Amino acid sequence: MKSRLKTTTGKIRFAPKKVLWMYLLFGSSFFISLKELGATDFVLNGIFLFLTVGIGHSVGLHRGVIHRSYRSSRMFRNVSIYLFVLTGMGSPLNWLKQHYFRDYWQNRKDCPTYFRYQHSLLTDYWWNLHLSFQPQNIKEYQIPKEDLNDPLLKHLHDWWLLHYLFFALIFYLTLGLNSMLFIICLRSSIILLGHWFIGYSSHKWGYARHKIEGADESGYNDIFLGLISFGEGFHNNHHSYPTSAKFSSKWYEIDFGWLLISICKKLGWISSVKTQKDNLKATAVSI
Repeated sequence: MKSRLKTTTGKIRFAPKKVLWMYLLFGSSFFISLKELGATDFVLNGIFLFLTVGIGHSVGLHRGVIHRSYRSSRMFRNVSIYLFVLTGMGSPLNWLKQHYFRDYWQNRKDCPTYFRYQHSLLTDYWWNLHLSFQPQNIKEYQIPKEDLNDPLLKHLHDWWLLHYLFFALIFYLTLGLNSMLFIICLRSSIILLGHWFIGYSSHKWGYARHKIEGADESGYNDIFLGLISFGEGFHNNHHSYPTSAKFSSKWYEIDFGWLLISICKKLGWISSVKTQKDNLKATAVSI
């Protein structure tokens, strides 16, 4: 295993804090009593899932902060970043860095094994959820300095867990332990596993319209995964139009993230929204 992951671009190490946090969430979810759950619990779980994954992860951090597919007010940016923290996926700054590392290498022909998807689902479960990549030279990845030095991102990098636990405490005090485990722990467990599985599947199976020349990964599209992930399952579209806020290309590809962006634009929260028109990646070739 070590020889397969060996690379001169950085160090790949076991991430004990990430692993402990993940299995604490998983383990806590097994103590939920389904009989004691009410309609309010399911509604709140759904609302929180919508806000944290839809606005926090897909629209906010991924399409807005990282890919800069639109402009927004500082307030909208900060709220979306904070909502990402409540997914339970960890530090938004760390997630941003890992995204830059992965994108950088997947768009090259010398992509390290760790960032490629030429391995089994079980292997990927271990690699992506238990290990972490530490680059040799972070400047190589051209991460914008305004992101690395962003006050909120830096604060949440150090204190994201405290903010997350504060919300868990609120739900515990207002709704009780069982509801808190359902709305907080189970929801975050689903998000963590869902994000990992969709990321793996979107690079292994599905259909594609473009191949990225000179890249080890071009991604695939999946109608069902795109539907349940706010459009994140349309990965070939995303690889082909990385600066587009819209991940869907056809009428049958339902991108709820794009719907949210359209609503936010009408409300005046965001502007200068980029689409796929005239934004095809230079190395993307139709197949």
